[in-house]
Amino acid sequence: MSDIAAGVARHYGRGGLLDRLLAALTEAGKDIERLTIDDTAPIDEFHSRRRRATEELARLLAPTAADHVIDIGSGLGGPSRYLAATYGCRVSGIDLTEEFVTVATDLTRRIGLTDRVDFRQGSALELPFTDASFDLGWTQNVAMNIADRPSWYGEMHRVLKPGARLAIQDAVQGPGGPLHYPVMWADRPEFSALRTPEETRSMLEAAGFTVRVWQDNTDAAMAEAAPAGGEGQPNLGIHLIVGESFREKMRNSRRNMDENRLRLINALLIRD
Repeated sequence: MSDIAAGVARHYGRGGLLDRLLAALTEAGKDIERLTIDDTAPIDEFHSRRRRATEELARLLAPTAADHVIDIGSGLGGPSRYLAATYGCRVSGIDLTEEFVTVATDLTRRIGLTDRVDFRQGSALELPFTDASFDLGWTQNVAMNIADRPSWYGEMHRVLKPGARLAIQDAVQGPGGPLHYPVMWADRPEFSALRTPEETRSMLEAAGFTVRVWQDNTDAAMAEAAPAGGEGQPNLGIHLIVGESFREKMRNSRRNMDENRLRLINALLIRD
């Protein structure tokens, strides 16, 4: 694992995560042996706009029960489980952070979806799957940690079947200037790899994808974030993952969007 990859893995994996999440779920009155995807949604969808974003991206992808989906950068597995529970598809998730994979696997067992959802640890730059293994591809808020985009997009192209659909949600660099740090995915600039929307689209097309849908969801994210004010500290929330820096990172994310330094996109692509 490269120094940058190791730094990214350390950024997300803080230790003791499963115990913290189960304790918080118990405190919130959840039966931790019989969880649902709605019980865990406040903690296992670690991306911009959370469940609402997952629902919108899933409608773009439109999986069926016959499809096998790869979720690259699957985190704690919330979107993978949402896709399987809602659409009946099979989902295989992969994430760089070993602790995330452990938690994702445990929560999947408690929700009763192990027959349709599995996870493994690995790099997006060396996906541990054979060529043309998957009917559909899925990734949310992952590219900001990957500097070698051509290799990553090439790997996605390799493991998808010809004609497969790929759904992407990503943060991109806006024209307003460099980001204010720390942000959710990086405490320092060297661990952030944002590209502009134009660069991102160009590299995806160069890797062999055709763009079918390209949406900017920044305004929606800002409108949804505004009523949250100081974000509070509910029993269940992503502060359990991020830790004490949660509030500062949320403030910076909103400031970056407000100053047009950060934009959010959804895209649906077709593997040529």
